[in-house]
Amino acid sequence: MRRLDQMLNAVAVKEVTITLIGESGTGKEILARRIHEVSPRRSGPFTPINCAAIPDALFESELFGHERGAFTGATDRAKGKIEAAEGGTLFLDEIGEMPIAMQAKLLRFLENRRYMRVGGAAKLQADVRLVFATLRPLADEVKAGRFGRTSTIGSRASR
Repeated sequence: MRRLDQMLNAVAVKEVTITLIGESGTGKEILARRIHEVSPRRSGPFTPINCAAIPDALFESELFGHERGAFTGATDRAKGKIEAAEGGTLFLDEIGEMPIAMQAKLLRFLENRRYMRVGGAAKLQADVRLVFATLRPLADEVKAGRFGRTSTIGSRASR
């Protein structure tokens, strides 16, 4: 446990995207929170999102937010999880369960930290650290064709 805490402390101070790999119930979210708490981003929010619990049709709005009138029932502008995590950490649990279409949009966000709300025209900038968690190594999922049409999302996220 001490060795693990030393590793978390070492990586927490770096501005890198982190992927935690482990079985269900092994405490990946606890580790993600610990990384946030010892990082320079500790005064910002820790915003978790369980990718397996969000229906495909709602995923983009949940992550990026939406503008009023973007779809039936969108009566107000809504912040997404990325915007809610501004200045802090966005924890994407079960990243391997993210719909393929959303993976490409997340990759674009990872590359330049810019995004658009659903139904929006303005590009927004976000200062967030991303921590991913997965049951299975993403490189294995890419090889099996279950994650990412491009191999770059797995390799970038695993740094």
